[in-house]
Amino acid sequence: MALSRTVPPITGDEETLRRHLADAEIPALLMTIAHLTGDTSVLREDLRAPGWLFAPQGGLPRAQQDEARERALEVLLRLRDRGPGAPPGPPDRNLLRTITTWAMGPGIDDLLPLIAEEIVLPGRDPRAPGWTKPELSPGRDFHVAVIGAGFSGLLAGHRLAQAGIPYVIYDKNPDVGGTWLENTYPGCRTDVASHLYNYSFAPKSDWPDHFCTQDVVLDYLRAFAKDAGLTDHIRFGTEVTALRWDDEKCLWHLDLRGPDGERTVSHHAVISAVGQLNRPRLPDLPGRDTFAGHAFHSAAWDHSADLTGRRVAVVGTGASAYQIIPEIAGTASEVVVFMRTPPWLRPTPHYRHPVPAGAQWLFAHLPYYAQWHRLWLFAPGLRGILEGWIVDPGYPPTERAVSALNEELRTALLRSMEAQLADAPGLRDALIPAYPVGAKRVLRDDGRWFAALRRRDVRLVTAPIDRVTPTGLTAGGEEFDADVIVYATGFRASRFLAPMTVTGRDGADLHTAWNGAPRAYLGITVPGFPNFFCLYGPNTNLVGQGGSIVYFSECAVTHVLGALRLLLAGGHRALEVRGEVHDAYNRWVDSGNARRAWGWSSAGGWYQDNGRSATNWPYSAQEYWRLTRTVDPADYRLRRPWRPPHQPHEPSTALP
Repeated sequence: MALSRTVPPITGDEETLRRHLADAEIPALLMTIAHLTGDTSVLREDLRAPGWLFAPQGGLPRAQQDEARERALEVLLRLRDRGPGAPPGPPDRNLLRTITTWAMGPGIDDLLPLIAEEIVLPGRDPRAPGWTKPELSPGRDFHVAVIGAGFSGLLAGHRLAQAGIPYVIYDKNPDVGGTWLENTYPGCRTDVASHLYNYSFAPKSDWPDHFCTQDVVLDYLRAFAKDAGLTDHIRFGTEVTALRWDDEKCLWHLDLRGPDGERTVSHHAVISAVGQLNRPRLPDLPGRDTFAGHAFHSAAWDHSADLTGRRVAVVGTGASAYQIIPEIAGTASEVVVFMRTPPWLRPTPHYRHPVPAGAQWLFAHLPYYAQWHRLWLFAPGLRGILEGWIVDPGYPPTERAVSALNEELRTALLRSMEAQLADAPGLRDALIPAYPVGAKRVLRDDGRWFAALRRRDVRLVTAPIDRVTPTGLTAGGEEFDADVIVYATGFRASRFLAPMTVTGRDGADLHTAWNGAPRAYLGITVPGFPNFFCLYGPNTNLVGQGGSIVYFSECAVTHVLGALRLLLAGGHRALEVRGEVHDAYNRWVDSGNARRAWGWSSAGGWYQDNGRSATNWPYSAQEYWRLTRTVDPADYRLRRPWRPPHQPHEPSTALP
């Protein structure tokens, strides 16, 4: 992976190119042909099918797939025979509208600016800051602390470097990666398509799997940090324990604990990139500390615990348990699964499949194919998925479904799940959820989950756990002996920034101000905490809206850099969001969440805490992109003018 590269030349005889095309995703291929040739006649209505955006190969029958591949072969042969040369530029607005209307349906003009940022070749970076600190504020001392070296923190460092702003990244771990460094449990992989799970400006054309494993994602982040020159700016093994705002000096003082002991450093601004899923949640079970065997959380996997021939108890059936249990079944002598509520499963037959060689070749050699393929993966979230989570008061909503469309989704998922349980009626009753689709996280399904639970050496327990004993667990009055207990019980997603203490203006404590209900404007800024920014902050978790948290972090970092530009260009020392702006925004977010499946249902889980969702974004990805792409000075309180050294005092027009 590199931050920029040229497209390799197209070589090979006709039969070789035909073999490559056999692995193409047809909708993405047709969009690419239309772009490269300008001939939109290939975008025929008969090359669309019902369920187009959600079906493999767009739901097209084999004959139509073959026809599309033959048309693409003609284009590849022309490109090969023409020889090396610069590929065409991005599509103009009219061509972009034609292609995306064919793919996504009418009424997409408002999406065109967002999509245009996606359809660019590697090396182009539309979201890069078009300014630098030396240009805006020469001679000014201004440096930024970034907390965390995962996806968001590395991105923040890269953008700061592009803007010429000095920065340091602090991370408690010995390497980059954040959650992708820490989570090493068996079967750990992303449930977002790999080609969406990277920075838009630094795509990886050679992802080995459609949904890559933890080690591959971590290698991507390591390569990015090296290629972008970030590593020298990272202080590994250094935990930020406390932050204090100094209003007189307009500085943040950070208390650090690291290889050199404890010390305090100061920065003009702080970007917290610690995320939502970084503090494991252990269940509050009586006797938990009495267990005599190995016991650990899935996010802190104990690799010294050999599971071969052991009795393993797994508490939880969320996303990590869903990946772990099929991996350890058959290695352990017995696996007992303690389930509170079952997940809905979305059919994804290729979930653990490798990316075919022909597709790998197309990603690397056919100009724009990777970008149109990425948009094809993105499209259902831009139009289609979120609509299924919206509560229709006139339906009326129930714990079965919250709207007619939600009922359609339920029917489709139920059909797929019941087909796997037709001869296991006992499991069927336990494994079909009794809440609306979308009220809890929907998981990818390639058949391995139900297959694992049907094994003779795997037992599913639905009775609540009574207590943990020195030799195992009891549930429903029955004892279950275990040698190892795995707590696959998720994270304290709403405990943002814990366990750091954050003290803002006038001594305000951030956790006290939040009072268990974290809120931030755009998930980024909080009144009373100047020059402090969050990434993957409150209410920025996507629930099927397209893209990934990586995409949302790109949007948020665009806004943070815009705020820093406002600060520097205006000669200000402190910037904080206005209270009334913050409050109105959060009323709007809460209103949206209340009208979504997760806000309406009583299913519970980490999407809700204390009666509201502090995690989820209830609107479209496009809406977040729109809100974050620019900074309105009226939303912020700017104060304390900065004066260049040895310059006479000038009256300030900034707010006091």
